[in-house]
Amino acid sequence: MTALALPTPRLVRADLLKLRRRRSLSVIVGVLTVVAIAATYTIIELFHVASPDRYGVAGGVENLGHGTGLLSMLGAAAAAIVGAAAGSGDLDAGVYRELVVTGRSRVSLVFSRLTGGLLYLLPFVVVAYGAASAASLLWTDGAHPAPSTHLLLVTGLWTVVSATFYYILSFSLACLTGSRSYSIGIVLAWRLALTPLIASIGALGVVRELVPGVALGSLAPDVLGQELSQGNVVPMSVSAAVAVLLVWTAVALRTGVWRDTRRDA
Repeated sequence: MTALALPTPRLVRADLLKLRRRRSLSVIVGVLTVVAIAATYTIIELFHVASPDRYGVAGGVENLGHGTGLLSMLGAAAAAIVGAAAGSGDLDAGVYRELVVTGRSRVSLVFSRLTGGLLYLLPFVVVAYGAASAASLLWTDGAHPAPSTHLLLVTGLWTVVSATFYYILSFSLACLTGSRSYSIGIVLAWRLALTPLIASIGALGVVRELVPGVALGSLAPDVLGQELSQGNVVPMSVSAAVAVLLVWTAVALRTGVWRDTRRDA
């Protein structure tokens, strides 16, 4: 990729602004991430306050795993929605032809939308994880110790990587199909239904390691691994898991960019 094909900061800001102007998108993504996590921890703590003998505190390492597991699923949904919106937004708005005839590189236009959408999504994910981390540190007791700084950082990085991967997958599908609804449906079905099903079928053996959700689960911190992989942990080396994710990302991007740059204007 040549430097001339890279998007300019001005072009990226323009694509970011397109998403920010869509108030309904902000509401949906905010509810799926920040609101859902904040509400979950608040409700758990309210139950504890009302009946401390029956319900435990909302914080601690275990509940950090529960919260991060929830965020990984809802974050994938938010990533699918934002990725599909960024990937097919210009087509849906009917401005793709106008952008192409300006003479800008089509590759530059694709990567501008890709970058703008990612800059839009990640603040929601980071704030939601920040809320989970704060609750895990503040609402603790002897039976539910607070997570260490290292665990918080590693888990936060894992959360960002997970959301980024599903965003790129959804974005690439939207570029390939030109359909926002199809892209969202495919990513959600793959993440929420097919991945846990495939991971649970032991007879598939090493084939399961080729599933990106399995690779992501194997990269999760050990203390949270069972929660983040929905109980289906497939042993993988770090290098193998990283390689699986990189190959999926490269193939998805390559396919999406190829289709988008050859679409009739």
